[in-house]
Amino acid sequence: MRLNRYLASAGLGSRRSVEALIQEGQVKINGQVVDDLATTVGPGDVVKVRNAVVSPQETVHAVLYKPRGFLCTASDERQRRTIFDLLPTDWPRVYHVGRLDMESEGLLIVTNDGDLAMALTHPSFKLEKEYEVTLDKPFDAKHAEKLLRGFHIEGGRAKMESVETMSALKLRVILTQGIKRQIRLMLYDCGYEVEALKRVRIGTLRPEKLRAGMWRMLSPKDVADLKAGRSPKKVATRPVGAPAQDERQPERQPTALQRPAPRRNKTPAPRKPAAGQSEHARRTERPPARRNSRSGTSARNAQGGRNTRARAR
Repeated sequence: MRLNRYLASAGLGSRRSVEALIQEGQVKINGQVVDDLATTVGPGDVVKVRNAVVSPQETVHAVLYKPRGFLCTASDERQRRTIFDLLPTDWPRVYHVGRLDMESEGLLIVTNDGDLAMALTHPSFKLEKEYEVTLDKPFDAKHAEKLLRGFHIEGGRAKMESVETMSALKLRVILTQGIKRQIRLMLYDCGYEVEALKRVRIGTLRPEKLRAGMWRMLSPKDVADLKAGRSPKKVATRPVGAPAQDERQPERQPTALQRPAPRRNKTPAPRKPAAGQSEHARRTERPPARRNSRSGTSARNAQGGRNTRARAR
Protein backbone atom coordinates (compact mmCIF):
# COMPACT_ATOMS: atom_id res chain seq x y z
CA MET A 1 0.00 0.00 0.00
CA ARG A 2 1.33 3.46 -0.87
CA LEU A 3 2.30 5.53 2.14
CA ASN A 4 -0.14 8.39 1.49
CA ARG A 5 -3.04 5.93 1.24
CA TYR A 6 -1.88 4.20 4.44
CA LEU A 7 -1.84 7.49 6.35
CA ALA A 8 -5.23 8.51 4.95
CA SER A 9 -6.75 5.20 6.05
CA ALA A 10 -5.36 5.89 9.53
CA GLY A 11 -7.62 8.93 9.70
CA LEU A 12 -4.93 11.59 9.29
CA GLY A 13 -6.58 13.33 6.35
CA SER A 14 -6.98 12.98 2.62
CA ARG A 15 -4.24 11.42 0.49
CA ARG A 16 -3.27 14.85 -0.77
CA SER A 17 -3.18 16.48 2.66
CA VAL A 18 -1.01 13.77 4.28
CA GLU A 19 1.61 14.22 1.57
CA ALA A 20 2.70 17.37 3.42
CA LEU A 21 3.51 15.23 6.49
CA ILE A 22 5.71 13.01 4.34
CA GLN A 23 7.54 15.87 2.64
CA GLU A 24 8.14 17.60 5.99
CA GLY A 25 9.91 14.51 7.29
CA GLN A 26 7.38 13.78 10.05
CA VAL A 27 6.83 10.16 9.00
CA LYS A 28 9.03 7.23 9.93
CA ILE A 29 8.90 3.61 8.76
CA ASN A 30 10.75 1.14 11.01
CA GLY A 31 12.60 4.04 12.62
CA GLN A 32 13.76 5.63 9.34
CA VAL A 33 12.51 9.03 8.18
CA VAL A 34 10.94 8.85 4.71
CA ASP A 35 10.15 11.77 2.44
CA ASP A 36 9.53 9.97 -0.84
CA LEU A 37 5.85 10.08 -1.87
CA ALA A 38 6.26 6.81 -3.79
CA THR A 39 7.18 4.87 -0.64
CA THR A 40 5.08 1.76 0.03
CA VAL A 41 4.19 0.13 3.33
CA GLY A 42 4.48 -3.64 3.60
CA PRO A 43 3.13 -6.20 6.10
CA GLY A 44 4.89 -5.90 9.44
CA ASP A 45 6.16 -2.35 8.87
CA VAL A 46 5.80 0.06 11.80
CA VAL A 47 4.71 3.54 10.76
CA LYS A 48 5.04 6.54 13.05
CA VAL A 49 3.86 10.11 12.60
CA ARG A 50 5.43 12.58 15.02
CA ASN A 51 6.70 9.57 16.99
CA ALA A 52 3.19 8.12 17.43
CA VAL A 53 2.40 4.73 15.89
CA VAL A 54 -0.45 4.84 13.39
CA SER A 55 -2.31 2.06 11.62
CA PRO A 56 -5.28 1.78 9.28
CA GLN A 57 -8.67 1.94 10.94
CA GLU A 58 -12.10 0.69 10.01
CA THR A 59 -13.54 3.14 7.53
CA VAL A 60 -16.69 4.93 8.72
CA HIS A 61 -19.08 6.73 6.38
CA ALA A 62 -22.11 8.14 8.17
CA VAL A 63 -24.61 10.98 7.92
CA LEU A 64 -25.94 12.68 11.05
CA TYR A 65 -28.99 14.90 11.39
CA LYS A 66 -27.56 17.60 13.63
CA PRO A 67 -30.12 19.19 15.99
CA ARG A 68 -30.11 22.83 16.99
CA GLY A 69 -28.07 23.59 20.09
CA PHE A 70 -25.13 21.25 19.32
CA LEU A 71 -21.62 22.35 18.35
CA CYS A 72 -19.57 20.91 15.48
CA THR A 73 -16.41 20.30 17.50
CA ALA A 74 -14.71 17.41 19.28
CA SER A 75 -14.61 19.24 22.62
CA ASP A 76 -15.72 22.52 24.14
CA GLU A 77 -14.09 24.35 27.01
CA ARG A 78 -17.49 25.54 28.20
CA GLN A 79 -18.80 21.98 28.31
CA ARG A 80 -21.54 22.61 25.78
CA ARG A 81 -23.07 19.72 23.88
CA THR A 82 -21.28 18.59 20.69
CA ILE A 83 -22.25 16.34 17.80
CA PHE A 84 -19.93 13.63 19.15
CA ASP A 85 -22.28 13.21 22.11
CA LEU A 86 -24.72 11.77 19.54
CA LEU A 87 -22.33 9.20 18.03
CA PRO A 88 -21.33 5.71 19.27
CA THR A 89 -18.31 5.69 21.59
CA ASP A 90 -16.88 2.50 20.07
CA TRP A 91 -16.30 4.04 16.66
CA PRO A 92 -12.74 4.75 15.51
CA ARG A 93 -11.69 8.38 15.46
CA VAL A 94 -13.92 10.26 13.04
CA TYR A 95 -14.38 13.92 12.14
CA HIS A 96 -17.17 16.00 10.68
CA VAL A 97 -16.86 17.29 7.11
CA GLY A 98 -18.04 20.87 6.82
CA ARG A 99 -19.97 22.47 9.63
CA LEU A 100 -23.29 23.85 10.79
CA ASP A 101 -23.36 26.60 13.39
CA MET A 102 -24.91 25.98 16.78
CA GLU A 103 -28.36 27.36 15.90
CA SER A 104 -28.59 25.50 12.57
CA GLU A 105 -29.75 21.96 11.93
CA GLY A 106 -29.65 19.35 9.21
CA LEU A 107 -27.41 16.88 7.44
CA LEU A 108 -23.73 16.52 8.35
CA ILE A 109 -21.22 13.94 7.06
CA VAL A 110 -19.10 12.15 9.66
CA THR A 111 -16.17 10.01 8.44
CA ASN A 112 -12.50 9.07 8.71
CA ASP A 113 -12.18 8.71 4.92
CA GLY A 114 -9.79 11.41 3.75
CA ASP A 115 -10.71 11.02 0.09
CA LEU A 116 -14.40 11.53 0.85
CA ALA A 117 -13.55 14.59 2.95
CA MET A 118 -11.60 16.03 0.02
CA ALA A 119 -14.50 15.48 -2.38
CA LEU A 120 -16.91 17.20 0.00
CA THR A 121 -14.79 20.26 0.73
CA HIS A 122 -12.58 21.01 -2.26
CA PRO A 123 -14.04 23.86 -4.39
CA SER A 124 -13.30 22.07 -7.68
CA PHE A 125 -15.91 19.38 -6.94
CA LYS A 126 -18.74 21.97 -6.61
CA LEU A 127 -20.90 19.62 -4.56
CA GLU A 128 -24.37 21.08 -4.03
CA LYS A 129 -25.77 21.67 -0.55
CA GLU A 130 -29.40 22.69 -0.21
CA TYR A 131 -30.92 24.69 2.65
CA GLU A 132 -34.32 25.86 3.82
CA VAL A 133 -34.06 29.35 5.32
CA THR A 134 -36.68 31.20 7.38
CA LEU A 135 -36.37 35.00 7.48
CA ASP A 136 -37.57 37.66 9.90
CA LYS A 137 -39.50 39.54 7.19
CA PRO A 138 -40.81 38.90 3.66
CA PHE A 139 -38.12 38.44 1.02
CA ASP A 140 -37.87 41.11 -1.67
CA ALA A 141 -37.21 39.54 -5.08
CA LYS A 142 -34.93 42.41 -6.08
CA HIS A 143 -32.24 40.96 -3.75
CA ALA A 144 -32.10 37.64 -5.61
CA GLU A 145 -29.85 39.00 -8.37
CA LYS A 146 -27.33 40.29 -5.82
CA LEU A 147 -27.22 36.94 -4.00
CA LEU A 148 -26.73 35.01 -7.25
CA ARG A 149 -24.11 37.43 -8.59
CA GLY A 150 -22.14 37.27 -5.33
CA PHE A 151 -20.18 39.75 -3.21
CA HIS A 152 -17.48 39.80 -0.55
CA ILE A 153 -18.26 38.81 3.03
CA GLU A 154 -16.03 37.87 5.94
CA GLY A 155 -14.19 34.80 4.65
CA GLY A 156 -14.12 35.64 0.93
CA ARG A 157 -16.30 36.23 -2.09
CA ALA A 158 -19.60 34.40 -1.66
CA LYS A 159 -22.43 33.60 -4.04
CA MET A 160 -25.52 31.44 -4.11
CA GLU A 161 -26.15 29.00 -6.94
CA SER A 162 -29.93 29.13 -6.60
CA VAL A 163 -32.53 31.11 -4.65
CA GLU A 164 -36.19 30.05 -4.71
CA THR A 165 -39.12 31.36 -2.70
CA MET A 166 -41.09 28.74 -0.80
CA SER A 167 -43.30 31.33 0.91
CA ALA A 168 -43.10 35.00 1.84
CA LEU A 169 -40.72 34.26 4.74
CA LYS A 170 -39.05 31.07 3.51
CA LEU A 171 -36.35 30.46 0.90
CA ARG A 172 -34.73 27.42 -0.67
CA VAL A 173 -31.02 28.10 -1.23
CA ILE A 174 -28.32 26.02 -2.96
CA LEU A 175 -24.59 26.55 -2.31
CA THR A 176 -21.44 24.94 -3.67
CA GLN A 177 -19.12 26.91 -1.37
CA GLY A 178 -18.33 26.32 2.29
CA ILE A 179 -17.64 29.75 3.76
CA LYS A 180 -18.36 29.99 7.48
CA ARG A 181 -21.87 31.34 8.19
CA GLN A 182 -22.23 32.14 4.49
CA ILE A 183 -26.03 32.20 4.26
CA ARG A 184 -26.51 34.24 7.43
CA LEU A 185 -23.89 36.83 6.42
CA MET A 186 -25.14 37.20 2.84
CA LEU A 187 -28.75 37.68 3.88
CA TYR A 188 -27.72 40.04 6.68
CA ASP A 189 -25.98 42.19 4.06
CA CYS A 190 -29.35 42.40 2.25
CA GLY A 191 -31.14 43.47 5.42
CA TYR A 192 -32.51 40.16 6.74
CA GLU A 193 -32.06 38.15 9.92
CA VAL A 194 -32.15 34.35 9.62
CA GLU A 195 -34.65 32.91 12.08
CA ALA A 196 -34.04 29.26 11.19
CA LEU A 197 -31.67 27.39 8.88
CA LYS A 198 -31.88 23.76 7.89
CA ARG A 199 -29.61 21.77 5.54
CA VAL A 200 -31.87 19.35 3.70
CA ARG A 201 -29.54 17.95 1.04
CA ILE A 202 -25.86 17.15 0.41
CA GLY A 203 -25.35 16.05 -3.19
CA THR A 204 -27.98 13.34 -3.61
CA LEU A 205 -28.41 12.70 0.13
CA ARG A 206 -31.66 13.74 1.82
CA PRO A 207 -32.85 13.17 5.40
CA GLU A 208 -35.47 10.57 4.39
CA LYS A 209 -36.43 9.01 7.75
CA LEU A 210 -33.73 10.70 9.81
CA ARG A 211 -34.88 12.92 12.65
CA ALA A 212 -32.90 15.34 14.79
CA GLY A 213 -30.10 13.51 16.65
CA MET A 214 -30.29 10.37 14.46
CA TRP A 215 -27.59 8.99 12.16
CA ARG A 216 -27.21 6.21 9.58
CA MET A 217 -24.35 4.56 7.72
CA LEU A 218 -23.91 5.49 4.07
CA SER A 219 -24.28 2.85 1.38
CA PRO A 220 -21.49 2.27 -1.17
CA LYS A 221 -23.67 4.06 -3.73
CA ASP A 222 -24.06 7.05 -1.41
CA VAL A 223 -20.28 7.29 -1.00
CA ALA A 224 -19.67 6.91 -4.76
CA ASP A 225 -22.22 9.66 -5.54
CA LEU A 226 -20.63 12.02 -3.01
CA LYS A 227 -17.10 11.40 -4.29
CA ALA A 228 -18.31 11.99 -7.86
CA GLY A 229 -20.05 15.23 -6.84
CA ARG A 230 -23.39 14.04 -8.19
CA SER A 231 -26.56 16.03 -7.62
CA PRO A 232 -30.21 15.17 -8.33
CA LYS A 233 -31.65 15.91 -11.77
CA LYS A 234 -32.73 19.48 -12.24
CA VAL A 235 -36.44 20.22 -12.19
CA ALA A 236 -38.21 23.35 -13.30
CA THR A 237 -38.55 25.79 -10.43
CA ARG A 238 -40.53 28.99 -10.02
CA PRO A 239 -38.31 32.08 -10.35
CA VAL A 240 -38.07 34.38 -7.37
CA GLY A 241 -40.91 36.90 -7.46
CA ALA A 242 -43.06 34.95 -9.94
CA PRO A 243 -46.58 34.06 -8.72
CA ALA A 244 -47.40 30.45 -8.00
CA GLN A 245 -49.50 28.55 -10.53
CA ASP A 246 -52.68 28.97 -8.52
CA GLU A 247 -51.95 32.68 -7.98
CA ARG A 248 -51.67 33.61 -11.65
CA GLN A 249 -54.50 35.63 -13.19
CA PRO A 250 -56.60 33.47 -15.52
CA GLU A 251 -57.08 34.55 -19.10
CA ARG A 252 -60.10 36.82 -19.52
CA GLN A 253 -63.02 34.96 -21.02
CA PRO A 254 -65.98 36.68 -22.74
CA THR A 255 -69.16 36.84 -20.72
CA ALA A 256 -72.79 36.96 -21.77
CA LEU A 257 -72.70 40.78 -21.57
CA GLN A 258 -69.79 41.07 -23.96
CA ARG A 259 -70.70 41.17 -27.64
CA PRO A 260 -68.41 41.25 -30.62
CA ALA A 261 -67.96 44.65 -32.26
CA PRO A 262 -70.31 45.25 -35.25
CA ARG A 263 -68.83 44.88 -38.70
CA ARG A 264 -68.35 48.04 -40.67
CA ASN A 265 -69.84 48.22 -44.19
CA LYS A 266 -67.14 48.29 -46.77
CA THR A 267 -67.50 50.42 -49.94
CA PRO A 268 -67.78 47.99 -52.86
CA ALA A 269 -64.96 48.09 -55.37
CA PRO A 270 -65.80 49.62 -58.79
CA ARG A 271 -66.92 47.13 -61.44
CA LYS A 272 -64.59 46.46 -64.32
CA PRO A 273 -66.05 47.19 -67.80
CA ALA A 274 -66.91 44.25 -69.95
CA ALA A 275 -64.70 43.52 -72.92
CA GLY A 276 -65.57 45.73 -75.93
CA GLN A 277 -67.80 48.09 -73.97
CA SER A 278 -67.64 51.69 -75.31
CA GLU A 279 -66.65 54.74 -73.28
CA HIS A 280 -70.20 56.19 -73.68
CA ALA A 281 -71.79 52.98 -72.42
CA ARG A 282 -69.53 53.00 -69.37
CA ARG A 283 -70.46 56.61 -68.54
CA THR A 284 -74.24 56.18 -69.01
CA GLU A 285 -74.45 52.86 -67.25
CA ARG A 286 -76.77 53.16 -64.31
CA PRO A 287 -75.10 52.28 -61.03
CA PRO A 288 -76.67 49.48 -59.04
CA ALA A 289 -79.30 50.52 -56.50
CA ARG A 290 -77.93 50.95 -53.00
CA ARG A 291 -79.70 48.94 -50.38
CA ASN A 292 -81.48 50.91 -47.75
CA SER A 293 -80.96 49.76 -44.21
CA ARG A 294 -84.74 49.73 -43.78
CA SER A 295 -86.21 46.44 -44.82
CA GLY A 296 -88.12 46.51 -48.14
CA THR A 297 -87.51 50.19 -49.06
CA SER A 298 -85.56 49.49 -52.27
CA ALA A 299 -88.11 46.91 -53.43
CA ARG A 300 -91.08 49.31 -52.94
CA ASN A 301 -89.34 52.15 -54.79
CA ALA A 302 -88.59 49.92 -57.76
CA GLN A 303 -92.20 48.60 -57.92
CA GLY A 304 -93.61 52.15 -57.75
CA GLY A 305 -91.48 53.22 -60.71
CA ARG A 306 -92.79 50.37 -62.91
CA ASN A 307 -96.43 51.21 -62.09
CA THR A 308 -95.97 54.88 -63.04
CA ARG A 309 -94.52 54.01 -66.45
CA ALA A 310 -97.35 51.60 -67.13
CA ARG A 311 -100.07 54.28 -66.54
CA ALA A 312 -98.23 56.75 -68.75
CA ARG A 313 -98.42 54.33 -71.70
